[in-house]
Amino acid sequence: MDRPSALTPRHYVAIGGHGPEDVVADARGRVLTGVADGRILRIDGLTEPPTARVEVLAETGGRPLGLQLLPDDALLVCDAERGLLGVDLADGTVRVVADEVAGERLRFTSNVVALSDGSVYFTVSSRRYPLDQWIGDIVEHTGTGRLLRLAPGDDTPEVLLDGLQFANGLAASADESFLVVAETGARRLTRYWLDGPSAGRAEPHAENLPGMPDNIWRGGPDGPVWVSLAGPRIPPLDLLHRAAPSVRRAAARAAVHAPYRPTGGIGVLAVDDAGEIVHHLARRGSGFRMVTSVCEASGHLVLGSLWERGIALCEPPAAK
Repeated sequence: MDRPSALTPRHYVAIGGHGPEDVVADARGRVLTGVADGRILRIDGLTEPPTARVEVLAETGGRPLGLQLLPDDALLVCDAERGLLGVDLADGTVRVVADEVAGERLRFTSNVVALSDGSVYFTVSSRRYPLDQWIGDIVEHTGTGRLLRLAPGDDTPEVLLDGLQFANGLAASADESFLVVAETGARRLTRYWLDGPSAGRAEPHAENLPGMPDNIWRGGPDGPVWVSLAGPRIPPLDLLHRAAPSVRRAAARAAVHAPYRPTGGIGVLAVDDAGEIVHHLARRGSGFRMVTSVCEASGHLVLGSLWERGIALCEPPAAK
């Protein structure tokens, strides 16, 4: 892999809330995010970052993670505590779209994408650990992540893929023939075919990534999929993942009780529909930590974080 280009935060926009885990941009260049206290926020005015404005759109009553904008002022929200939610951005009304699958309560829903046919796909990161113990799943390597589908007009999801290593970000290919799923615990992107002779099959899309992929975002059919890297590759963790299950479980019990501080390194990737990395941007020793999402808005690369109390604005890469 080529040496990464510089990823330099130019502006920091405080948003009055902790942990803007996912960031998505609307057609007007505004950024939406959810924070730890359950609020859905919209940040406007990013062309002039020092005077950016933050507006509260709704409160989920849980912990919002992945977001998907829909037509008609609607938003889908993966809530780690409440399941898949729908939000009317005009009046802030919140409704439960789905909160169980196969008789099991939905927990730790992570990211969501809606396709042009009205179908909705979303991920569950872990069936064993809640959000506040996410590191336990990464250490134990449980393989309990899932990809789910909600058919148009249905309120009962179906399981398409099981056994994923901390299923996280989700995006569709430009022609909607396949989905790209980020498996944080395996440092890979997985392709799940929706159409064609391979429909229903999963295969590697991009492997051995230089960090742990989190949320992913596609702004339009002509652009790449942007992939946030929440943490670097950790060789001892790779070794631990090959150990016996009992060893991994013991390590996970210790990890969830140990204080966690992310490294100062940040990184993002841009990946095309062939699975090729077209941009790799990184910085060591950044003041902004644990990049869990990235999108493009108002001429910036916008970074979100489970750790920070604001978003970072970076220069986009030069076109290749």
